[in-house]
Amino acid sequence: MSLRSWIVLLAAVAAALATARLGVWQLDRAAQKTALHDALLARGALPALDVTQLAHSPQAAAEQQHRRVVLEGRWLGARSIYLDNRQMNGRPGFFVVTPLQIGPDDAVLVQRGWVPRDARERERLAAVDTPTGLVRIEGRIVPALARLYEFDSAASGVIRQNLDVGSYARETGLALRPLAVVQLDGATPAADGLLRQWTPAALDVSKHHGYALQWFALSTLITGLYVWFQVIRPRRRSR
Repeated sequence: MSLRSWIVLLAAVAAALATARLGVWQLDRAAQKTALHDALLARGALPALDVTQLAHSPQAAAEQQHRRVVLEGRWLGARSIYLDNRQMNGRPGFFVVTPLQIGPDDAVLVQRGWVPRDARERERLAAVDTPTGLVRIEGRIVPALARLYEFDSAASGVIRQNLDVGSYARETGLALRPLAVVQLDGATPAADGLLRQWTPAALDVSKHHGYALQWFALSTLITGLYVWFQVIRPRRRSR
């Protein structure tokens, strides 16, 4: 074989192996997501926690992610935040986040529900019924509130793009637990006008399977082209 033939062979082998390895990596990603999804389902099926079991540290909070929880406390309605650009059932609106006081110096952020945006006046907020007495809610523990991209991270005011638990605790002086709770409708839905038709976390492994198929197809194509142009075609010409 000539030097040129060796270079072509090495390049083809390297490209075929690299694309095949990328296909395997996509399959690994799909397997990891499937395992994570199964773990989340298992945690969600565990008995609900109560306030005495709710984590105080980030490490403990990580172990309680996606567990169900039942809390009793009082809403701190004056501290409510409206997270902008949130959709539910294809409609634009806000996620209403309110601290729930669960002890004398103890509170937890709760994503209570969704309200629609005013079609005429973007910053006009819908009235939300916030009881002043003791309430009992059911929810699911999340490590943090879902974030959207924003140009200015130093947000303030009632309407915000994102809300970080630690930053909000420092801003307000509230002793917030290092986690958040997404409120769920219980046996009797709350009469506060908020929607809680939360979209479940997407497993989305089909995307990785599709990418893996593309990489394997590319690897096969490279191998086929090399065999055709470097093996079959020269032999047919020589005949």
